This record gives sequence, C-alpha cells and structure tokens, in this order.
Amino acid sequence: MPAKVALRSDFTADDLRKLSAKSFNANQSRRLLSLAAVRDGMCRGDAARIGGMDRQTLRDWVHRFNAEGPDGLIDRKSPGPKRRLSAEQLDELEKIVEDGPDVEKDGVVRWRRVDLQRVIKERFDVDYHVRYVGQILHDLGFSHVSTRPQHPEQDPDVIETFKKTSPRRLKRR
Repeated sequence: MPAKVALRSDFTADDLRKLSAKSFNANQSRRLLSLAAVRDGMCRGDAARIGGMDRQTLRDWVHRFNAEGPDGLIDRKSPGPKRRLSAEQLDELEKIVEDGPDVEKDGVVRWRRVDLQRVIKERFDVDYHVRYVGQILHDLGFSHVSTRPQHPEQDPDVIETFKKTSPRRLKRR
C-alpha cells in the first residue's frame, strides 16, 4: 500500500473551503472540498467520496495541488493525438493544393478531398479519412468554395463570341 502523500501546508482547511466557495469551476470546488476534508484529518477514502472520486484519484489531485496550487485542480484540455504529417509535409501539401492538379499526371482538373486523400497516401504514406482531409485543408487556410472548373482546351476568344449581348435600354426622362 503506497504511503500517504503529504498535503502542502500553506493552505488551511478554511482557506481551501473559501477558495472552493469563490471558484466558478465546479470540479475545482469539489476537489478543494475533498482536500479541505483531508486537512481536517478525515480518512482519505471518505474525503475522496466527498469529491465524488476514489482514493487513487484523490492522491493524483494531491500531487497536482502540491505542485501547482489551487489552479492545478482545474481540468485541462487534452492536446489530442499528434499529427501524422510533419510541418514540412503540410507545407508541401499546401503547395500542391495552391498549384492545382496536373491533368495528365493527376487525372483531374480540380482538387477534391478524395483526390487529395489519394495524393497524401501516395506521397507521404499516411492514410486519412476524407473528412479529415477537409479539416487539414481548413487548418491550412483553404476554403471549401472553389471556382468553376474550366476545360483545359477552352479558348477565351470562342467564349467571348458566344456571350449574350443584349441591347442597352434607353432611360426615359
């Protein structure tokens, strides 16, 4: 059975209860109340039940409290999983998206997420879901809105001759 972890001595039980009353974070408040019960000499198991936790969890919070004080009892946001593409690979992907696809090489006239998913798998050997490819593009600053694709052999002069030209109406005075 592990030895009891001593609680730092710069806070009394009354100080911990006052901090609990002032706190806007419910989880921090219940942890402070459990620590106040420990400071009063209550059994650690009973003090843990006051805060709605088990004895081992209370021990973990005592370690955090001893190291960081009352602010250490606030929940932290999990950083999440590490990105599978490095910063250099993300820069290269950004350049690929900005340059656009090569019709002969890539077989498409504009990038779709499913096409970029294939490119990421071929170039970096990383397999992402199509929706996550969209998240990566968003993180890189790209928008899902795209211009209307043009045929690679489209002639601008031919387009100009076929545009509708309606006569202008005269304004009445």
